[in-house]
Amino acid sequence: MELLSTINLLALVLLPFVVPKIWEACCIFLLRPWMITRRFKKQGISGPKYRFLYGNLQEMKKMKKEANRWILDSNSNDIFPRVFPHYHQWLSEYGETFLYWNGTKPALFISDPELGKQILSSKLGFAVIAKTRPEVLMLFGKGLSFIEGDDWVRHRRIMDPAFSIDSLKVMTKRMVDCTLRMLEEWKIQNTGEEVMMRMEINKDYHRLISDIIATTAFGSSYEEGIELFRSQSELEEYFFASLTSVFIPGKQYLPTPTNLQLWKLDKKVKNSIKRMIDARLKSNSMNYGDDLLGILLKATTSEESDKMMRMDEVIEECKAIYISGQVNSMILLTWTTLLLSLHQDWQEKLREEVFNECGKDTVPDSDTFSKLKLMDIVLMESLRLYGPVIKMVREATQDMKIGHLDIPKGTSIIVPFLKMHTDKAIWGKDAKQFNPMRFKNGVSQEDNHSNALFPFSVGPRTCIAQNFAMMEARTVLTMILQRFRISLSPEYKHTPVDNFNLYPQYGLPVMLQPLDTSAQP
Repeated sequence: MELLSTINLLALVLLPFVVPKIWEACCIFLLRPWMITRRFKKQGISGPKYRFLYGNLQEMKKMKKEANRWILDSNSNDIFPRVFPHYHQWLSEYGETFLYWNGTKPALFISDPELGKQILSSKLGFAVIAKTRPEVLMLFGKGLSFIEGDDWVRHRRIMDPAFSIDSLKVMTKRMVDCTLRMLEEWKIQNTGEEVMMRMEINKDYHRLISDIIATTAFGSSYEEGIELFRSQSELEEYFFASLTSVFIPGKQYLPTPTNLQLWKLDKKVKNSIKRMIDARLKSNSMNYGDDLLGILLKATTSEESDKMMRMDEVIEECKAIYISGQVNSMILLTWTTLLLSLHQDWQEKLREEVFNECGKDTVPDSDTFSKLKLMDIVLMESLRLYGPVIKMVREATQDMKIGHLDIPKGTSIIVPFLKMHTDKAIWGKDAKQFNPMRFKNGVSQEDNHSNALFPFSVGPRTCIAQNFAMMEARTVLTMILQRFRISLSPEYKHTPVDNFNLYPQYGLPVMLQPLDTSAQP
């Protein structure tokens, strides 16, 4: 009897704590999804049915797994159904704007470019997802992409000079030197009698861009940062696996096998960056240098609060620049190489322009690259069809009204660049065809185009390194075209895939044929 009384007493004591938690769980898992679904339905917006805890994640995972088995025609640029099979299906069922669920998180898909532009440009109530998964911050760093408000303004102000036009001119010389080293390695590999040389060119691009970033931004090299790059590559694999799994708050603090490995890799990345920083601090240079690392380190000694950066912030920004800069430039080069391999006429046009403006054997410089008008429109068309960033996510931090939409607080907004960039209503009947001449007058000359082309996002949070990425692409492609004719390997499988960015699932094998006029790289 006494035991029963004790249990009853304990239940009464715990009841005030347990009941609110049960109510909170019911709100998160049941009531809130029902209310938000109903609220959007009143606006004429529907979507796939919410399922307890998982939302639509299981459907998404199943459809993506099936789509990853598809092999497209190499000449087809209609890649949206393969990359985003769930969006493709839901668009046909629910229209251009629909609601779906990432677990218990509501997500609103908006394919109207004008609304998308407003959302990305708005400073009133929208933000980058703040409560993001730990794998994301470990991989990308809590740098410009994931900080908000005054911190973002302060970081952007400090880092802007590193990507100025004058800084780019200095960095171009280093880009050329890194590219020359890669071409020298190609020459050594091609010592046999073969006229054509097979190359997994996306892997070479990955290493080259890593070398360029290490050299231009941090005064290092790929070899010196090899542990950093390897650790980040392993972190990428964990991140890709997490994209269609349910996130349980608090799980990131448990010593699970996955978390233990993530912590180990994150520590390796940070230690690599710390060694690089320590080497710079121990150098005799009083001002730390004028590259990005030097600028960041100078900020740690500033006495002005709006120009000061803590050392932990420096480490996070270094991590962010390494991975984001590496991925975007590598992907831009990879897909542009694919398009030039498929469209030999355009490859010859670019080579002729390169020979006319740069010469056949001359090492190009920043002034030369500014004259390559055809190169620029080819890169723009590549960014339109195969842009590295295929969607952008924002979150309503309060109840908001954008255009005709009433968006509840906490709703994720999905702006699908990949769909907008091939919308026939905007780009015409040839929207899914490779046609660089659509940009012959620039983007700003065409109102529809300027409102629907977001290769580096839009608004105040446009990528800080977009000019750096474009200069990398011009440099590398120019120097390859001076020396090689590129064609697709018969082994290539056209399988663009969504791994946060747009990757070729099985790489990009190409055939390189040295030009008679460029025996020396």
